[in-house]
Amino acid sequence: MRRVYMDHSATTPVDPEVAKLLMSYYTERYGNPSSVHSFGREVKDALEQARQQVAELIGAEPSEITFTSGGTEADNMAVLGTAEIMRKKGKHLITSAIEHHAVLETCEYLAKNGFELTIIPVNEEGIVSVEDVAKAIRPDTILISIMHANNEVGSIQPIAEIGKLAREKGIVFHVDAVQSLGKIPINVKEMNVDLLTISSHKIYGPKGVGALFIRKGVRLAPILHGGGQEKRRRSGTENSPGIIAFGKACELEGQRMVAEAERIRKLRDRLQKGILDRIEYAKVNGPVGDNRLPGNLNVSIRFVEGEALLLSLDMVGIAASSGSACTSGSLDPSHVLLAMGLSHEIAHGSLRFSLGRQNTEEDVDYVLEQLPKIVERLRMMSPLYDQAKYCKAE
Repeated sequence: MRRVYMDHSATTPVDPEVAKLLMSYYTERYGNPSSVHSFGREVKDALEQARQQVAELIGAEPSEITFTSGGTEADNMAVLGTAEIMRKKGKHLITSAIEHHAVLETCEYLAKNGFELTIIPVNEEGIVSVEDVAKAIRPDTILISIMHANNEVGSIQPIAEIGKLAREKGIVFHVDAVQSLGKIPINVKEMNVDLLTISSHKIYGPKGVGALFIRKGVRLAPILHGGGQEKRRRSGTENSPGIIAFGKACELEGQRMVAEAERIRKLRDRLQKGILDRIEYAKVNGPVGDNRLPGNLNVSIRFVEGEALLLSLDMVGIAASSGSACTSGSLDPSHVLLAMGLSHEIAHGSLRFSLGRQNTEEDVDYVLEQLPKIVERLRMMSPLYDQAKYCKAE
């Protein structure tokens, strides 16, 4: 049976070159970078090279990169760290309705503990309005947190414009760029960003490592205390093998991003056209133009359940998703699709295909061969579909 992986927004396979480097720092160069002997100094030098590689991919300075255990910790560090150090200035936070739960739940936690939260809506394409953000700003606003690109529908947000607004008002601006890193260009200076979250395992690096860009001059209260590593911003012995591998993954993505984005975009468009041409009552969720991540395709297929679609696709070797990987065990409809105005019924019938480096035209054609058959079989069991056909015939 053919196996097709189209869930790269959930995670990616580790690049062979990255994996080889990773293993060498587990088995051959294993010193603690805080140690003063040659074993430690060797790893410390490699760790600082990785900091340079990560910084180059986002247009930052190496000193502005703080390594973490992943995107969730970096998001928490940005939101909680800003709230704690700025609480005397104000207690008002702004975020959007389609943020990752690592941001939304952290903001909601603060809202239960003395802070006030404004959640900005999005339009039917899943895009935040700069005007809505401007209207939400108050004299006591201390943080705006808006993601760069949504993990479910791929919508790219007007980050530079929101960042300019935040800079003019003296408000800390945090951006979750976990999904956009390595897929579209990021320049933290041009985007007017103060804090930016990124993660390794979305760009063919290992799991368990990420980073937070902290613009020079921006202060954060640490959320972990201990040995004072990472300039006292994030205590704990560094995951040196993971960090060094993350740096290599960033270097490789910087070399391949432009050509790979164009290739993947063409595959995505081929898949999208095929689904819309072959499956009745299917619609694309999110932007349909260029304002979407190259490999993202989120579709709703009426009169079938997303869970049944996923299980049926898996039985023929195809991996996709019904939303964020972090909430894939939940039966609740996507909060992102609901925020975009979709009904519970249509949101429940959504699929996310996220294409990546190893996908080919043959993979796309295989999905287009299997998916219509699966939909037809599932719809045969749906009384709602029978009713829709009857109404259409009338």
